[in-house]
Amino acid sequence: MADFHSELKRKQERVEEFLRAQFADEPSYAVLLEAMRYSLLAGGKRLRPVLCMAFSEAVGGTAEAALQAGAAIEMVHTYSLIHDDLPCMDDDDYRRGRLSNHKVYGEAVATLAGDALLTAAFGCLAGADAPPERIVRCTAILAGAAGENGMVAGQILDLEGEKRALSEAELREVHLHKTSDMIRAACQIGAVLGGGTEEQVEAAGRFAQSLGVAFQIRDDVLDCVGTQEELGKPIGSDKASGKTTFVTLFGVEECGRLVQREAECALAALRSADFARTEFIEYITQSLTTRRS
Repeated sequence: MADFHSELKRKQERVEEFLRAQFADEPSYAVLLEAMRYSLLAGGKRLRPVLCMAFSEAVGGTAEAALQAGAAIEMVHTYSLIHDDLPCMDDDDYRRGRLSNHKVYGEAVATLAGDALLTAAFGCLAGADAPPERIVRCTAILAGAAGENGMVAGQILDLEGEKRALSEAELREVHLHKTSDMIRAACQIGAVLGGGTEEQVEAAGRFAQSLGVAFQIRDDVLDCVGTQEELGKPIGSDKASGKTTFVTLFGVEECGRLVQREAECALAALRSADFARTEFIEYITQSLTTRRS
């Protein structure tokens, strides 16, 4: 476990190093770049780029081959957080232990910072050192996961769901799009860039879908039992807003069992294909399903 923890730290630090090198200052619109960096460099687990790198290694490639693509995915993820916190969306004042982007820079600049990060992500992915056909496929995977049939679909379903109680099937649909789709993109893009087979790319997608649901269920539990210091944002906001969560449907104890069931499904997907190495990915899975932040 200690070796895997060190490996996780190394990958996270490599992602941070790459992200810090992006978006050099331009005096005439420095506030935009400052706002982009404010959220992009605010910390976080870097789950998506780490998984992207890990799946490249799992199919016999290298972590470095997927670094730039992983950074692009993190830019898309960060844009979604900036927009999600806006008053017209979830209206959250804190993110990762500090003020949300719009609380520092205002709604207009925050909106534009998110727009710029989303656009920059595709430029970053296009510049990855990989065969053109792999870049084209990865671009299609990312666009599909982030767009109107992916994460944005999940966001609109989430907004619409605030108006009524959701069934388990409806709640799963929300989070298969809002949470799982971008995790799936990270895993599948890593597998593609590492030169994986179709069987491996498909298995990476199934792994990610289950992991994404497990991650969200655990997030719902932490919103009830965690602390603001641990999570870096206010707790209990979902309950206060009346939103349907996995906890409101099943309770905390049953949610613990559901997390383990989804984690087992994720690991079964890993075992269904001939990956070169999966131990680190298994470690990440265990860490995420027992996390406190």
